[in-house]
Amino acid sequence: MKLFLFLICLFTSTISFSQDSFSEIDAQQVIDTFFEGFHKGDTLLMKSVMAENLVMQTVFTTKEGENKINTEFAEGLITAIANRPVDQKWDERLLDYKIEIDGNLAHIWTPYEFWYNDTFSHCGANSFTLAKTDTGWKIIHLIDSRRKESCKI
Repeated sequence: MKLFLFLICLFTSTISFSQDSFSEIDAQQVIDTFFEGFHKGDTLLMKSVMAENLVMQTVFTTKEGENKINTEFAEGLITAIANRPVDQKWDERLLDYKIEIDGNLAHIWTPYEFWYNDTFSHCGANSFTLAKTDTGWKIIHLIDSRRKESCKI
């Protein structure tokens, strides 16, 4: 009987650990793929890590001091990237990755600086939510902050 229970426990633990695991390195690779496409203007590469119904939000303070939240779907970004003039360089420099993973959910926080044609534009932080789908890990939500002051440049 003890042997039987031992074998069941061994079999169960083997199945549990043999499932695909998603690491912090994997999560960072999803974000890096997104930005590789962003910088190259490769919308297909970007879409490869984006959920079909990805919601994007931006939080900011207006010149008048009013706090705003802007919400849109990712197609607006994809269209902007696809139509970006070749003489424009958009360079979002990620400064760090803070990653948390629980089962089929991951959260990645990335402070950044944004440079337009090699001139500093603004800074802030991105907050990515990833979920495991039938086609792999995808970005399902992206919210970022944007400011021009208190940036470390």
